[in-house]
Order: sequence, then structure tokens, then C-alpha cells
Amino acid sequence: MIIIKIGLIQLKPSKDKKDNIIKAEKMIREAALNGAEIISLPEIFNTHYSSEYFASNAETYPFGKTIKMLSIAAALNKIYLIGGSVPEKYEDKLYNTCFIFDRCGKLIARHRKLHLFDIDIKGKISFKESLYFSPGSSITVFDTDCCRVGVCICFDIRFPEIFRIMADLGAKLIFVPAAFNMTTGPKHWETLFKSRAMDYQVYTAGISPARDELSSYTAYGNSIICSPFGEVLSSLDEKEGILYGDIDMEYLEKVRLELPLTKSRRLDLKVEKIKG
Repeated sequence: MIIIKIGLIQLKPSKDKKDNIIKAEKMIREAALNGAEIISLPEIFNTHYSSEYFASNAETYPFGKTIKMLSIAAALNKIYLIGGSVPEKYEDKLYNTCFIFDRCGKLIARHRKLHLFDIDIKGKISFKESLYFSPGSSITVFDTDCCRVGVCICFDIRFPEIFRIMADLGAKLIFVPAAFNMTTGPKHWETLFKSRAMDYQVYTAGISPARDELSSYTAYGNSIICSPFGEVLSSLDEKEGILYGDIDMEYLEKVRLELPLTKSRRLDLKVEKIKG
């Protein structure tokens, strides 16, 4: 039986980057001591999710303090570490980037957020991430000693084709560091993670910052793990904490055998043009 324990770290970032790094490292260590072998942090965990902090807290690989901490923490705790996301400075651009490290602290993947969060829900929330970040251009999957894993960031989850590609590439567990807000979170968060898990028969894991009512951007929280059958396996509330879940590869294969969606896909279909 192939089962791997994952840990999702729902921390509450402050304005102090140093404090956030220290807190993240402490929570990573706690999750590892509790048996988690793949651990993930949330989106933009080393500062507030606010335009005024993005550029000032940006880092360049491999020299940034946050990035170095992630590499060292992965090696010391002998875990796979999905580094949520941090503002990354590369050449003359800024990216919303997830750095991923193996059990030896080696960088094995990097996901730059593909779809930037540009929304305007009248009277509720307006944000234009593209004013500050550039979009990435690559799908991200990587191998662990358990299974192939996919990663995307927050708004990326709203585009099913990304999950189809990751699943077609062999991903069986997909992590989504995210920072949904108090408008979209209560309406869409759980539904999106259940839907992506069910449609592509993968495990999905959504990792949010804890809710901070005093921040200019209030995250929804409620980090979540869903099964390939579209069930919520575990979730948190809005407070700071660590969410654990067991990823069972035999169960995943059982679901795919009993409900053979991949085998049933029709790739021969075309649009019929009616004459007359």
C-alpha cells in the first residue's frame, strides 16, 4: 500500500519578512515531526498579499533569504517542500513564483503563476495583479518517490485545461498555493477543489494563508484536501494551523478503475457542419 502524508501550512503572514520566514521554518519543522513527507506553504507567505509589499520583498534565486530557508528546511527535514509562492525578481520582471525542493534541498521545479488575478466584482473586491507581476508560461509537474505531483497557483485553478494537462502528464496529486478572498472564497473555494479532483481523478490540496481581518487583503483560509472521488478529506477553518492528509495511491487507482473517465474520453469528436 502506497500512502504518503502531506502537510499544508496555513500561516498568517505579517508585514515583517524576517518574522514570516522564522514562522514558516518552525511550522515546516512541526509538520515534518508529525510525519508529513510533502509539505506546502501558501501563496505569498513571506509578506502581506498587497501591492505595496511585492517589489520590496522580491527575491532572486538562489540568493533570497526565503528561498535559502526553503532549501535548507527541505534538506534538514528530509521532505519535499512546495514553497507556496514568493515575489520573484528575474531579469527585469516580477513573478509570483513557487519554488519546489526535494529531500536533499535541491530545486526540482519552479512554477510561475500563469493566470494573474485581475478581477473587478462591483462593490466587493477589485484587484489587478498584472500591474505588478508578469505571467509564467509553463505547466509544472515533478516526480517524488511516491507519485508525480503538479503545482499551480491560486487563479490558475479556474482554468481546467491546466489540470487536464497535468493529469495527462501523470500528476496524481496537485497542490495549489492560493489566497482566495472573502468574496470568492465562500462561494467557490471548496467547489473548485472538489471539481478538479473529481473531473481529473487526482488528489487536490489547496493551501491558503490564515485569515487576517486587519490586512488590506483578507484571505479566506479553509485550506483543503480532496480525494479523486471529489470528497473533502480534511479542511481547516480560518485560523492559523497545519492540515494533514493521507494520499493513498491504491485508492486513486481504484477510483480510476471503477469510474474509467480517461478510458472513456472521446478524442475523435468534431463539430458537425449542417448544410442548407
